[in-house]
Amino acid sequence: MERAAAAAGPAVEGGGVNRRAVRAAGGAAAAAGSRQASTETLDSPTGSHVEWCKQLIAATISSQISGSVPSEGVSRDYREIQDGHNGYHSEAEPDQALRDGNKLAQMEEAPLFPGESIKVIAKDVMYICPFMGAVSGTLTVTDFRMYIKSVERDPPFVVDVPLGVISRVEKIGVQSHGDNSCGIEIVCKDMRNLRLAYKQEEQNRLEIFENLVTRAFPVSNGLPLFAFSYKEKFAVNGWKVYDPMAEYKRQGLPNESWKISKINSTYELCDTYPAILVVPTSVKDDDLSKVAAFRAKGRVPVLSWIHPESQATITRCSQPSVGPNDKRCKEDEKYLQTIMDANAQSHKLIIFDARQNSVADTNKAKGGGYESESAYPNAELVFLEIHNIHVMRESLRKLKEIVYPTIDETRWLSNVDSTHWLEYIRMLLAGAVRIADKIESGKTSVVVHCSDGWDRTAQLTALAMLMLDSYYRTIKGFEVLIEKEWISFGHRFAMRVGHGDDDHADADRSPIFLQFIDCVWQMTKQFPAAFEFNELFLITILDHLYSCLFGTFLCNCEKERLKEEVSTKTVSLWSYINSQLDEFTNPFYVNYENHVLYPVASLNHLELWVNYYVRWNPRMRPQVPIHQNLKELLAIRTELQKKVEDLQREAATRSISSSSDRGSSPSHSATPVHTSV
Repeated sequence: MERAAAAAGPAVEGGGVNRRAVRAAGGAAAAAGSRQASTETLDSPTGSHVEWCKQLIAATISSQISGSVPSEGVSRDYREIQDGHNGYHSEAEPDQALRDGNKLAQMEEAPLFPGESIKVIAKDVMYICPFMGAVSGTLTVTDFRMYIKSVERDPPFVVDVPLGVISRVEKIGVQSHGDNSCGIEIVCKDMRNLRLAYKQEEQNRLEIFENLVTRAFPVSNGLPLFAFSYKEKFAVNGWKVYDPMAEYKRQGLPNESWKISKINSTYELCDTYPAILVVPTSVKDDDLSKVAAFRAKGRVPVLSWIHPESQATITRCSQPSVGPNDKRCKEDEKYLQTIMDANAQSHKLIIFDARQNSVADTNKAKGGGYESESAYPNAELVFLEIHNIHVMRESLRKLKEIVYPTIDETRWLSNVDSTHWLEYIRMLLAGAVRIADKIESGKTSVVVHCSDGWDRTAQLTALAMLMLDSYYRTIKGFEVLIEKEWISFGHRFAMRVGHGDDDHADADRSPIFLQFIDCVWQMTKQFPAAFEFNELFLITILDHLYSCLFGTFLCNCEKERLKEEVSTKTVSLWSYINSQLDEFTNPFYVNYENHVLYPVASLNHLELWVNYYVRWNPRMRPQVPIHQNLKELLAIRTELQKKVEDLQREAATRSISSSSDRGSSPSHSATPVHTSV
């Protein structure tokens, strides 16, 4: 049942011995983390390429537009080449302070990462900005990015786009641009469109369109993704962030009811599951194989999380292959009974089916289905009525249409409502709250599945675990959560995102992981002090979901990553993030250890994530450098904590000295100083 807020605000105590449910207040304070640019330059000691990555790919931008923005919303040049094509975006120019101090940006060519190489340089290319009109400059295409620089403006105007974010490239007609008769529209996955115009002779000589298409879609052209060429070195090895044995040990596993199994060590039981699984102790490998044969794609119920006190568990799997004839599997029925028996505090098992009931019935007619309460007598089946990947993809497409290139201020709220995006975010949060509440308050074990168990299932288990376990609300813990519930358990990142693939109309593409991160952001808004990471952290993750700079989100499952040697041939995103944690740390963080968070899953308490979805629009950006202010607050907090520690040591020293002077009087004892910042 969806939980409403019952308290005036989230509790602020940190290390209570009792687990507490923390519900979001109706007027939760704004989350700390709206992104703005750092004033560091590219030749700072942190390293030019690291800083460039932080500033440009993560889109940490503040004043992108040089000069005034036309009041009519979309420039005349942009409208003239519209030619029936919808567009959403403009430029990705670095901020003022960055441009002023960036020596690399003054060069004719793009700054390059280690391992990056230039493929095409074209002069006098016209960038058609929807806000400023036509800007003439130099186009550089590398094996990682498309880079346009105009020296007509002071400081130079720059558009810097990782090729991984490109969804499709199309030729379009252009008008009123002199000799620039060739046009290209570039549709991106990160809520923007770009339009270029250039001379026919440049196209004939350099084959600009063909080179751009080849490099933007390397997989479709028999080329490797850039992540396999990227040679940046970081102080931290992000591939060591997640160790499944260490994570299960943190949860208190194995124990008398649950064992760590290596039956899938060669991925023969289930080729989309990780090598290491946690299953009931009493289950034999032969029975587990029979359960795998009964579950879609062999994805048997396995443990994701166990409650430290009640031993109630979250297990995840795929749908059973019941089919239209109500096929049964005694091993599967016994297996779920064993999961229920492992929790002595409850005599019921709740099965959360993420799908709509009607869709589950359709799947049953095609050979899939769901658990009937007659076959599973101690189980209760609950449908969460969450829509499928196709509905979510269409919802995001509608959202793109209303945010660029124009925003209809008079119909903004109704337009957002018509996309149903926030409604789908609400349904995910509401479902996760129900799961967390059954575990925490009901002390009842739950099984979560959708159809194949790698989309909605991952959304729900990860969100419920985030609500239940404060460890996952730290930076490292959240990285572990993504590695565990999403990457190792086979969310099909390559298929859902389409890394390097030119089939933009592929029906398997869907913003499933984006929705999850949006839900996390909604939680940070309702509990602004409960998360160690800030908004920049979440946006950086999403930017690199598409960029193909790091290997973290490549491939569809652990078996594929092992085959492609991703962990040895690419760099982890966590290497980059964990090498500069101050950039991604929330200065208001309080460790809500042993506290359960229940966000309010109501449209009244949700909002569109403007700093992500509408960040390319110069009118929608914050006018104060919030991210830099948060960094300064973090530095002040660190300084104050150090002073507190110094005062505590001084007080302890004085107390010991005073006791020594007076002798060992039984009536005197030192009082410790308890101070918190």
